[in-house]
Amino acid sequence: MSDGQPPSRHSPQKSWVDKITHLLTGEPQDLDDLLEILREAREKRLLDTDALSMIEGVLQVSQMRVRDIMIPRAQMVVVPQHANLVDIYPLVIEFCHSRYPVIADDRSNVVGVLLAKDLLAQVLQNKIATVQEIMRPATIVPESKRLNVLLKELRTNGNHMAIVIDEYGQASGLVTIEDVLEQIVGEIEDEHDDHDDESYIIQRNEFEYMIKALTPIEEFDDYFATAFASDEYDTIGGFIVGELGHMPKKGEILVVDHLRFEVIRADNRRVHLLKLKINK
Repeated sequence: MSDGQPPSRHSPQKSWVDKITHLLTGEPQDLDDLLEILREAREKRLLDTDALSMIEGVLQVSQMRVRDIMIPRAQMVVVPQHANLVDIYPLVIEFCHSRYPVIADDRSNVVGVLLAKDLLAQVLQNKIATVQEIMRPATIVPESKRLNVLLKELRTNGNHMAIVIDEYGQASGLVTIEDVLEQIVGEIEDEHDDHDDESYIIQRNEFEYMIKALTPIEEFDDYFATAFASDEYDTIGGFIVGELGHMPKKGEILVVDHLRFEVIRADNRRVHLLKLKINK
């Protein structure tokens, strides 16, 4: 094209493609450069916001490790290996998980995994058995494993949960394939989540509530007779982040006066769900 020829109508797109080509074939670039190009693509409507968010999630997953998202050992819902199946029915019904770590002496010693579908098969056949008789081997991963590597391994092996061990070989937590995917696509809700209600605040019992992090701070104050509202926060989730001084992980606790907040769902970009316990 000569210097006097007018630019093509598609020159902005070509310019962006040229940048991508240079990124892949030219000198090595850092992650910030790549993100800048992707955000420019969104501004030019070559990507929508949801697509950009997922791409950012993929890039972050490649740099995160299992320890960053695992459910801590203290919060695992476990079953003893020598327990009779009939004795664990109430626990399985209460939590509605599809998989449960099986422990020997304590939570640091995970010896297998109980699948709810295996338990159901025993119930239908009216068989008397112990957890140890029907448990399956546990997938073991170190805390330092990268999430992208873990995701590939879980998909390849057909496993949905892995037990995380520390440098001493003791269980330090667990991680599921859903936990990894939520870092990419955001919160994944299912039919057992007890916050499917349209309300921001769901009362579970006299002293315990489930609170959506998007609850307007003024609505929270009105409901619980608190005075948290300020120009700094619009939501109770924003208040929690501000009080902690960082983006919290699942399981983190914040106590404010007689209120005890626990982060139930969160990713590396935002808080989704909180459990509130009122201490009298």
